Amino acid sequence: MPRRTATMLASTLMLIALLCAGVFIPVPYAEMSPGPTVNTLGDHDGEPVLHISGRKTYATSGHLNMTTVRVTSADYRMNLVEAVYGWLAHDNKVVPHDTLYPDGKTEEQSTQENAEEFSQSQESAKVAALKELDVPVKSWVIVSTVVKGSPAEGKLHAGDVIKTVDGTAVKEPADVAKLVTKHKAGQDVRFTIVPAKEQAAAEKEKRTPTRTEDVTITTATSDDTGERRAIVGISAGTDHTFPFTIDIKLADVGGPSAGLMFALGIYDKLTPGSLTGGKFVAGTGTIDDQGKVGPIGGIEMKTVGARSKGAQYFLTPADNCAAAAKDTPEGLTLIKVDTIEDALGALKDLRSGDTADLPTCGK
Repeated sequence: MPRRTATMLASTLMLIALLCAGVFIPVPYAEMSPGPTVNTLGDHDGEPVLHISGRKTYATSGHLNMTTVRVTSADYRMNLVEAVYGWLAHDNKVVPHDTLYPDGKTEEQSTQENAEEFSQSQESAKVAALKELDVPVKSWVIVSTVVKGSPAEGKLHAGDVIKTVDGTAVKEPADVAKLVTKHKAGQDVRFTIVPAKEQAAAEKEKRTPTRTEDVTITTATSDDTGERRAIVGISAGTDHTFPFTIDIKLADVGGPSAGLMFALGIYDKLTPGSLTGGKFVAGTGTIDDQGKVGPIGGIEMKTVGARSKGAQYFLTPADNCAAAAKDTPEGLTLIKVDTIEDALGALKDLRSGDTADLPTCGK
């Protein structure tokens, strides 16, 4: 066989071997890509995303779109060829697998966590919107979850209202951990609670709960690798009673990043006139009960997805502005927001056509 032919054959075989290796060798990466974007003012799968009853609502126009990111599943193992393709593709992003699924979380665990965060974001969106409208909302601290095998298991239950810890009134979820960690592991903590069933009955009958219970729990030592602390094995959260019904219906979405857009959609439906002035506005960002907007993941994917659907403006959490501004899709203006008030102010400028002083990312 001529030397040239042998060299070409060897090179071809080497290339084939490398391609095969690239296909079969898994790499520790996952992929993100633009997901669906849904108008919170409109319908999804044949029903309104936001449905409000018991309070006057107003006609809306334009778009206030929440945005999403698609990610590969926790169990999917990307190969080298796919990773290289993802790195080269403009609309995709390849990231370390542990970035999306830290601590070895399974697909089921991640889905459950995302569902819980999505539910909490809806509650916070309602609270933030109603506070902006000066509509009173009743709030209280509850047991959000109980860790299996912890000292609290069987003694406290999800939905129990925490009134006091060791006789000290609890006003916000963070108070619970502060009061528990004043103890050393092995010491007793006394909770005064309204049982979840009593609270539910009182809400249904529109009365003040009448039955409380004292529950004593012996603390254990945390499993944290850092400073050891006393724990009882619960996470505390906040529950609310609203003066009218606000239903948010959007299936197959998880995580907390739609909070801001839900809050703005609720505000728009409860106020006369159009919040957007008919313009196509999309955005993202977590929101808390006080209307503070927080950063999210996958901002680059969300701006691409929003622009592909026709968005002109994108409400961007202040902490995400730097990343989003590095590769802004043509025709999309990034508006920096740190609170719901910032977003409402920017939308007011859009309605009036006064866009010169918009707080855009990069200013």
